[in-house]
Amino acid sequence: MIQFENVGLRYGLGPEVLSDLTFDVRANSFQFLTGPSGAGKTSLLRLMLMSLRPTRGVVRLFGREATGIPRNDMPNLRRKIGVVFQDFRLLGHLTTYENVALPLRVRGKEEASYRTDVTELLKWVGLGERMHVLPPVLSGGEKQRAAIARALIDQPEILLADEPTGNVDPPMARRLLRLFIELNRSGTAVVIATHDLALMDQYEARRLVLTDGRLHVYD
Repeated sequence: MIQFENVGLRYGLGPEVLSDLTFDVRANSFQFLTGPSGAGKTSLLRLMLMSLRPTRGVVRLFGREATGIPRNDMPNLRRKIGVVFQDFRLLGHLTTYENVALPLRVRGKEEASYRTDVTELLKWVGLGERMHVLPPVLSGGEKQRAAIARALIDQPEILLADEPTGNVDPPMARRLLRLFIELNRSGTAVVIATHDLALMDQYEARRLVLTDGRLHVYD
């Protein structure tokens, strides 16, 4: 679903921050992306999403070389990818429910067709009592859970999650991990960027480890 071949990334005229990345993300797979702070985990996720272009090498999305994909086709490809950003990116004028339902509204779906799914998902992530409030009222952990629910609601083919449990307590982190595992079992490929070793030890999965700009894969 995602393939990297000898990919390198540098910012401006500086040295490469990521070098010679060669790996793939296969359908129905589950992997943790880890490494020390500043190792480039977020940059690598952005390369996977193609919101950041590599300096060299080849990135393929769903079998198509990313640099050759017409700009008009990119939104349709990105709809297959659910993303949880560290900064949440919730819209402040929409309620929690409306933020989570937004990907479905953008696709033109009628509310009657998704109301139950959105409500049940919000209950699962512990926001059943907060679905009608605006983001400024939510705590950091609640915003994180809302962002996760929004990424999951459209059942993406791939989920990219950047530190998705960084603002929640350990019991909620375990609950969210179970949600990611169930999503994977239903057919979604999952990539979770995290430095939480305790979280990774709870589930046996492939590990992509970034060290000094290079990637080591442990199946």
